[in-house]
Amino acid sequence: MKAFAQVFFGWRVVGAAFVLAMFAWGVHFYGLPIFLQVLHASRGWPVSVVSGAITAHFLLGAAVVGNLAALHRRFGLVAVTRAGLLLTALGLLGWAFAAVPWQLYLAAPVTGAGWALSSGAALNAMVSPWFARRRPAALGMAFNGASVGGVVFSPLWVVLIAEVGFHTAAVMVASVIVVVGWLLSGRYLGPTPATMGLLPDGDAPSLLQSTPGDRSRAVEAEPFLKAWHDRRFVTLTASTTLGFFAQIGLVAHLFSLLAPTLGAGVAGLTMSGVTACAISGRFLLGAAMPQEADRRVVAAANAAMQALGSVILLCAGPSVPLLLLGCALFGLGLGNSTSLPALIAQAEFRPADVAWVVGLVTAISQAGYAFAPAAFGFLRDIGATGSSMNEGVLLFATAAIVQSASAGMLLLARRSVPGSE
Repeated sequence: MKAFAQVFFGWRVVGAAFVLAMFAWGVHFYGLPIFLQVLHASRGWPVSVVSGAITAHFLLGAAVVGNLAALHRRFGLVAVTRAGLLLTALGLLGWAFAAVPWQLYLAAPVTGAGWALSSGAALNAMVSPWFARRRPAALGMAFNGASVGGVVFSPLWVVLIAEVGFHTAAVMVASVIVVVGWLLSGRYLGPTPATMGLLPDGDAPSLLQSTPGDRSRAVEAEPFLKAWHDRRFVTLTASTTLGFFAQIGLVAHLFSLLAPTLGAGVAGLTMSGVTACAISGRFLLGAAMPQEADRRVVAAANAAMQALGSVILLCAGPSVPLLLLGCALFGLGLGNSTSLPALIAQAEFRPADVAWVVGLVTAISQAGYAFAPAAFGFLRDIGATGSSMNEGVLLFATAAIVQSASAGMLLLARRSVPGSE
């Protein structure tokens, strides 16, 4: 207990953010593909209709996340996070208890708002005030909760729904999220370094200084209204949007594409394996990436690896080993693509501007990738020729092309970053 009491409070905040990320991604990201398959298989609702509801979920979330910083300033981090937990639980019940397809479009905006208040930009707001020099490691640990959410919830949803039904499973998960998340938010998200008399990273006052990633490589940011004239901002936003468009579209349909070939149980475990690879990828990146590394090049390589995974899935057909290899490569880049944009922003913009840059990039990219589930569902309908993997041909090909474009977009502004030449 004494040793725990001496732990820098910022790491406890990271632990709370880890759990909240696990809940957020377990429902809003990795749960939706399971819901799509369940609603399609058990109720006979068209894939395109359910995919459209998933698009509505992400689109509404994009509208909310753009105002997240303002909500935090007005209501506080604790109140906004708790509101996100309640919206998540309420929306989850809406998905489970929908009696007709149009009711999904009532539940989707609710879960979308819950997603916006508890996903990437929210985690950044929780963790960043506590860290400067060690921010990449802290954010990486917090975002690992997102990956653990996939490892835990992908098979958990399959098992719970099979054993107790979608209704009861939703009630159980919603209850745990509200109770645990409510307690964690109140205990760990209320204090700030200033109110506790602490400095970022737990440093002594004499050690408070910016790392090369914060200042020596930072360049003067354009004013907010001129963001679209800033090449760094435009390329980072475009790359993030393209990368997430491919990821969200692929993740939303991957379980239902794998299930006919692998079976629902194995497909759920495969989705869990994808997110286990995401955790491994993030740990490998954290261990291998030097502090002075060009983060744009790292992110471009990450996107290229995911594109290769999509190509392998495209060529796999009914081959289980190739399907698993493609999923593994796609998964290795899944976690890093979530945390790298914030790290790039940290390296390229002034510390005072990072919050709005991350928030705006997140909002714009979410508005773009919101259309991915519906668009990829349309591609499935076009490619449907009898087998589930044939349905995925255009889907996998599109994902590979878009991921490659994401990698290229990052490199367009590389020379505008000090130290990259």
